[in-house]
Amino acid sequence: MKRMHIHVGVKNLKESISFYSKMFATEPTTEKTDYAKWQLEDPKINFAISARGAAEGLNHLGIQVEDAAELSDMKTRLDTLQADLVEEEGTACCYAKSDKYWVNDPSGIPWETFHTLDSIPVFNEAAVSTAEASACCVPSTTASVSIGSIKKTTKSCS
Repeated sequence: MKRMHIHVGVKNLKESISFYSKMFATEPTTEKTDYAKWQLEDPKINFAISARGAAEGLNHLGIQVEDAAELSDMKTRLDTLQADLVEEEGTACCYAKSDKYWVNDPSGIPWETFHTLDSIPVFNEAAVSTAEASACCVPSTTASVSIGSIKKTTKSCS
């Protein structure tokens, strides 16, 4: 089973947690000082917000899968899109270690397809002092990949 994923950058995390907790009628399943996530069953969605210096508003959309086989099936679909594809294995982001594929839609909106392997105690494993470590994990390398090819990375968030 797949679950829709939406990640939104917010200005005020505390106010946003209050707003979305009331809207979803439940508290976040994960709450940190800079991040919150609701793993909802109705509607079936992984909804995340963060206040980490990235632009406010939609950060990226995604599809969360339950296992490696579903991720492989999604990769087969992504291969047909004629879009730049970025692969990340065992990457650390959003307090989780995951295998991922990234593509941009025709409007430039990043789409993440991922299988979460485990939770981790930090937002990412990048050096805390870098500006890149403060933003979410959308790869900056997507645009540099030639159409139809795969860029494979094992880095932390970029």
